[in-house]
Formats: sequence, structure tokens, C-alpha cells
Amino acid sequence: MNWKPELDELARREAFAKEMGGADKVKRQHDQGRLTVRERIDGLLDAKTFHEVGAVSGIAEYEVNGDLKSLTPANCVFGRGKIDGRPVVVVGDDFTVRGGSADASISAKPLMAEEMAHDFRLPIVRVIEGSGGGGSVKTIETRSAANLPGGVGGTRWYSFTTGNLAHVPVVGLGLGSVAGLGAARLAASHYSVMTKNSAMFVAGPPVVARLGQSLDKHELGGWQIQTKAGGVDHAVDTEEEAFACARRFLSYLPSSVYDLPPTIKSDDDPERADEALMNVVPRSRRQIYKMRPIIESVVDKGSFFEMSQNYGRSVIAGFARLEGRAVLLLASDPYIYGGSWTADACQKVIKYVDLAETFHLPVVYLMDCPGFMIGLDAEKAATIKYGVRAMAAVNQSTVPWCTVIVRNAFGVAGVVHQPANKYSMRYAWPSAYWGSLPLEGGIEAAYRADIDAADDPKAKMAEIEERLNRLRSPFRSAEKFWVEEIIDPRKTRSLLCEFARLAEPLRTPGPTRLAMRP
Repeated sequence: MNWKPELDELARREAFAKEMGGADKVKRQHDQGRLTVRERIDGLLDAKTFHEVGAVSGIAEYEVNGDLKSLTPANCVFGRGKIDGRPVVVVGDDFTVRGGSADASISAKPLMAEEMAHDFRLPIVRVIEGSGGGGSVKTIETRSAANLPGGVGGTRWYSFTTGNLAHVPVVGLGLGSVAGLGAARLAASHYSVMTKNSAMFVAGPPVVARLGQSLDKHELGGWQIQTKAGGVDHAVDTEEEAFACARRFLSYLPSSVYDLPPTIKSDDDPERADEALMNVVPRSRRQIYKMRPIIESVVDKGSFFEMSQNYGRSVIAGFARLEGRAVLLLASDPYIYGGSWTADACQKVIKYVDLAETFHLPVVYLMDCPGFMIGLDAEKAATIKYGVRAMAAVNQSTVPWCTVIVRNAFGVAGVVHQPANKYSMRYAWPSAYWGSLPLEGGIEAAYRADIDAADDPKAKMAEIEERLNRLRSPFRSAEKFWVEEIIDPRKTRSLLCEFARLAEPLRTPGPTRLAMRP
């Protein structure tokens, strides 16, 4: 006698699980241009590495004699797998089973996925569609009672949804209409990606219509809205692109805060000098230039991975490598408000400085910041409030910093270019230009009496500007040791690679003092 009958029963139940919501629901998913949850997991992970947990959980129907008639699986699929050979946890919503809502969910499954990631110190990728196991008004009827949000046991799920941000890399993929708890799970990630035919919202169009707002799902929460608002970091055309983004994001990070970011082999010469850097910044301060080619020139070729490109656009943020060592890179974008920090840009700085601090990434900042954004809209957005929060995030960071002042450094925002209470490396290009505030506008305020008394006010103002500009030479600042080194722009890569080498032994694994929040 052996256990073959039981194993046959197990195989039959697993076969039911792999049918998901049934052939008609799977066809509908495909007809709408979306993959099923199992196809998504296969596309995300290294081939044949998925080890599913709880595959046979669900709602069973039995014959009169007690034999299994059918099994409708739970609308959550999770388990372990590998990405680029490194173990991860993946948890996905099965929209073919009741649209991923609470009616067909078993709350222990997504909670167990989060617990596994936390306790085994593994990254977690959330593949989200629908409400992500959240509520449905139909739940009242199916369970004969209304759920109390965060009721018995529920608070643990919500706690892990945000709490894991302080412990392991968290990626969220929005691959359909994502609402309610699903939207919260997508937003509560270090990096989130949605496909351009997807949408995310707290409540969908039928609910919002009760407010008198008649909007379709894309008007309410499409990719252009969410990436600009910062609700989602990136949007792509296909699900396969979303999987590639998730894999690349994780390649820069350790598996948990208890490890250090991986270093890879690089064939890019650390002494490579780009002659184009000699001409990239115009002599006229009224002319703008492109920062991204500078980034590509100084980091390892092809290593820059930008995030949140549509949000807080005057600040560029992403990962990069220097001699194969991962760093968090911040840079100004002179094309957007001249590089001024808006309220959104300040919040973007906070997020990525916290991300660097959480996962022990040195920070490189290529700076051209004329100050905080000014004007009525800036005041309405409480720019200064978020600016000082950004200052606090930078000052509280303990990871090594290296700043290269490419052009402007002015005002309070100019102060926020390195932590205040520790040594950081700082270089300036010959094009650097700084002070309490830019001369434009400041001359009229400071020298109003002289200008008004002059026979030719415009000529007088030009004379004062020329005089002050001579005094603002970066070499004069270097005389007083207000800037440590003025460098040939072509040496930037060499110095940044040296910084990454010197920073490597200074990184200390373990939890950070200030836990990262969404």
C-alpha cells in the first residue's frame, strides 16, 4: 500500500487551480490584451524557478458521497522564485476569479507572502490587478455581514503592506484597473510600474460618478495622471516591459537591508574622459542645456536607470553604476523651471534619499539648482515646507555623498546639496555659479537707489551685474575654501569612480534609524 491515491487527488486539485477562473474568463483576459497571473509570474521569474505556495486553496464543491467535484482557486497566487538567479517572493492577483475582490480571496495568502518576504529577507514583487483582495459591496451578501476595515487580523496585512518598505525591496506592477486596497499596495512600493492601458484609483468611475464626475478609467486614473502626480513611478506599453523594469530595478539593490548592493563586473574605463563635457554648459547663463547626456557620460555606459521621470521633473533621479558599484544618482534638469525645486521635486528628493539610506547606496548629485520655485503657485503648493523636509532627509542620511556643482547653487535649496553634519565630497565645474540668490531680480532689489539715480538705469544695472559676476568667480570661493575643488569637467567620471571605491567599505548593512515610508 502506498500514498498514490492521495497524490492523485493532489494533482487533480492542482489542475483545478491552474484552470484559474475557467476557460471563458481566461479568454476574456487575453481578449482584453492582458496576461493571466500565472503567465505574468512565468514572464517575471527565471524559467522554471517558481515554487508555488498554497496552490490548492480555494472554494471546493463536493459530490454527495464526499468526492471532490470542483475547486475554484483563491484569487491570489504566490510563492518563491528567482530573478537573475536571486530568490524573490512574488504575489499576484488572479482577475479571472471574481476580479480579484474579497469575495474570492483567502486573506492568509497575501499576508503570508508579505511575512515570507519580511522574515526570510527577500524582495517582494506584487502583481496587482483589481482591488488586490480588497472589498466589494457583494461581500456584504456573501458573508452576511459588512467588513470592518482593519478588523480582526486585517491590521497585520496593512502593517506589512507598508512596513516591508523598511526591510526589503518592494516592487508593484499595476496591470489592469487597480482600485482600493490594490491601489494602496501599488503605491506602497519602492518602485511601481503600470501599463499604459491600465488605471489606478482609490475608487473607480461608477463610484466617482456619484460625486457628479463622469469620467472613464483613463481620465480618472490613467498613466499620464498617475505618473505626473507621483502615484506610480513609471508607465510602459506592454506587460513584458513592466517585468523587465522590475528585474532591472532589483538588480541595483540588496535582497534586504541586512545585505549590501551587489557590485558587478564593468569593462568601462574609470578614467574615460569625454571631450564633449568641455562644451556642454553654455557660457551664457540664460541658455539651457541637457543634463541627461552628462549623466550618461560620467556613469558606466548604459547603467543609468531613471525613475519617476514624469514627477517632480526639475529633479532627475535614478540608479547608476560606477565601476560596477551601484549608486543613487540625483541631478538637476535645467529644462524644467531652470532646475528650481518645486514642491513635487522636494518630495521626489525625499523619496530617493530615503531609498538610498534604506538600502545603503552612496549618493551622487549633479547640481544646477537656482533655488526653490517662486511665485503664487509655488506658495500655494507649500514649496518651502516640502523643501525643509527635503533638507531634513538629506541631513539625516548617513550614506556617503558626492556633489558636483555643474552650474547654479542658490538660496535655501542650494544649501541642500549634501548632508550638513558629516564630510562629503564636493567638486565644482568652472561653469559653477552660486550665492544667496541669483543676480537676476536681486540687483533691482539691492541696488534700487543707485539704479533709479543713474542717467541710464539699464546701463547702470549692467555695470553692477558685470562687477558682481567678476566677484562671483568660483576661483574666489576656492580662495576662501568655500568650495574644495574646481575640476576639469572631463575628470568627473574618474573622480566619481574614486568616490564609489572609497565609499564601498563605509556602507554598513542593517536597518536604518529612520524607516522608509511610502
